[in-house]
Amino acid sequence: MTLALSRRRLLSTAVAGGCAALLPAFPRSVLAASPVADAVRLTVDRRTLDVNGQAASVFGIRQPDGTPGLTLDPGRRFVVDLTNRAGEDAVIHWHGQTPPYVQDGVIDNNRPAIRTGESVRYDFAPRTGTHWMHSHHGMQEQLLMAAPLVVRSAGDLRADEQEVTILLHDFTFRDPAELLASLGAPTGGMAHGGHGQMDHGQMDHGSMGNGAMNHGAMNHGSMAGGAMNHGSMDHGQAGHGMSAMSGGMAMDLNDVEYDAYLANDRTLADPEVVRVERGGRVRLRIINGATSTAFHLDLGRLTGQVIAVDGNPVQLVAGSRFAMSMGQRLDIRLTVPAEGGAFPILALREGAVQRTGIILATPGAAVEKVAAAGKTQTDPLDLSLEKQLVAVTPLAARAADLTRRMQLTGSMAPYVWSLDGLTFGAHRPLTVRQGQRVELTFENASMMAHPMHLHGHHFQVVAIDGRPVAGAVRDTVLVPMMASVTVAFDADNPGRWPLHCHNLLHMATGMMTEVVYEGVG
Repeated sequence: MTLALSRRRLLSTAVAGGCAALLPAFPRSVLAASPVADAVRLTVDRRTLDVNGQAASVFGIRQPDGTPGLTLDPGRRFVVDLTNRAGEDAVIHWHGQTPPYVQDGVIDNNRPAIRTGESVRYDFAPRTGTHWMHSHHGMQEQLLMAAPLVVRSAGDLRADEQEVTILLHDFTFRDPAELLASLGAPTGGMAHGGHGQMDHGQMDHGSMGNGAMNHGAMNHGSMAGGAMNHGSMDHGQAGHGMSAMSGGMAMDLNDVEYDAYLANDRTLADPEVVRVERGGRVRLRIINGATSTAFHLDLGRLTGQVIAVDGNPVQLVAGSRFAMSMGQRLDIRLTVPAEGGAFPILALREGAVQRTGIILATPGAAVEKVAAAGKTQTDPLDLSLEKQLVAVTPLAARAADLTRRMQLTGSMAPYVWSLDGLTFGAHRPLTVRQGQRVELTFENASMMAHPMHLHGHHFQVVAIDGRPVAGAVRDTVLVPMMASVTVAFDADNPGRWPLHCHNLLHMATGMMTEVVYEGVG
């Protein structure tokens, strides 16, 4: 059975009775979509992946011919029949797209999970650029339920360049639920409910830690150096990179020591080798699909230009190393040297030596083995690239109608992450009115950086640490520890939209709220 979710029907129903009325308009028992000639079929299923010689059972999102994800040419609608054959409930979020609310791919009272064996049709006008699709249910994203989603523009087709898409992952052979529990996360919270992360009805937020876990009231900046000695904590197999310091305070860089880091499902033991032309131009479309790992994208001997972030064009920024946090995308244009050769494109794990990547190689070039670990530990990500980014098409100039400050709160012990000291389920939604310009300042009061992602909208970065910038338009922005970032967006897509940290482990313990439009149930 296929459930049809057409934009025309959704919008007409929303106008008539609000988004809360949408679900009754599509009873599962009676709706069957008629065939659409140009619909793309995607299937969520299980697959076996070889990771450094060991077989692993993971998820995939594939077309009938095995192609992961989806690439759309200019002018083509996003018409997808998504079938769940994963053996469990699932839902796929179209990260970077701005569809009608009920097609976003998140579970709530108005949007059910896709049961195993069921199909759902999505139909909306897509947003161009480099995006991706991934589960927004439980810990499925950690098991690689993710794939690229690229929507080409007419300009992309005119460009004389070769496109190379790279999807990065962090990988564990462990059960993700066990991994989360090893960090000290509250038990019993990973039921597949709400937005697919936590059974909030089972969590007594008010009694957590006998009141000691009021993260919003914590003055992290004034903690004595020994007040939270994370280094002495035994988190089992969880690994925390805390060599970096900020003002004498330990900075938590990595929650987990993963078994492998993947680029297009492969490690550097057997990397993908992409054949390119001598002197040819290449467009890298890089997606950080890792659940809990930030990377430095290293072009090695090559120099490139960032031409877009999160699918949105920016004024050119040249360099050979670029930071990207979880959920973010970078489009980088480079030219292959006329003499040819083999050129590793590497993703270097933040605060560590591990790395992954692919190899660009011209015909006949010798491809040497690249070690999976570098010689020196990388630095923490910062906002040096963010400060250089300028949107090609910024938001229209206007004053904000609504301003809000939001603290990013939480701790490693107990492993609970929150917004304004509140975990999802006890959260305070940000209520907006259609047509408003909203300015939201993220203030990071925690010892970890957080990539903050808003569904259903793209925002512009307008201030960093209180200093105005005419920054990039994007959907996910990194907020380093003890830093602040202000973003602005136009409330032009009614619904209930998740706003959360894109570190899956942080979101799973509660670091999420909602942007809710007035009149939407």
